[in-house]
Amino acid sequence: MRLWTLHPRYLDSRGLVALWREALLAQKVLAGGTRGYRRHPQLLRFAEQPEPATAIALYLREVAREGDRRGYRFDESKIAGGGEGVALEASSEQLLFEWRHLMTKLRSRAPAVAAEHETVGTPEPHPLFRIVPGPVADWERAQP
Repeated sequence: MRLWTLHPRYLDSRGLVALWREALLAQKVLAGGTRGYRRHPQLLRFAEQPEPATAIALYLREVAREGDRRGYRFDESKIAGGGEGVALEASSEQLLFEWRHLMTKLRSRAPAVAAEHETVGTPEPHPLFRIVPGPVADWERAQP
C-alpha cells in the first residue's frame, strides 16, 4: 500500500487506479472494517489525525478529481464522509523520497510518463498535505 504524498497527477494510469483502490482499502481499515493492514505504516499519518475519516475522504476526493481529468469514472459514492479544512504535514524530504521512488517505477513501467516529468524540480504534493522542512518519515520502510 502506498498513499502518495505526491499529487496524483504524476502517476501513470496503472498507478492512479492502484492508488484509488489502496486509498479505498485505507478508508475501510481506518473505519475498522477489516482486520488486516491496521498497523500498516502508510496509514499512520491518517490514523493519528483527530478525524481520520475526513482526512482519507479528502485524500480520495482528489484522487477521484484526477481520475475525472483523465476520463476515468471512479465511483465517488464509495467515499465515506466528507469535510474540509484538514491538512496533514509531510516533510520536504519525504516528498522528494517519494518522487525518486515514483520516477524509478515510471522509468521501468511507463517510460513516456517518466519522460514527461523529467524536468520537474520539486513536485507538487497532494493538496491534503502541507510540506514542512524535515527528514524522510520514520515509518518509511526503505530509507534513501
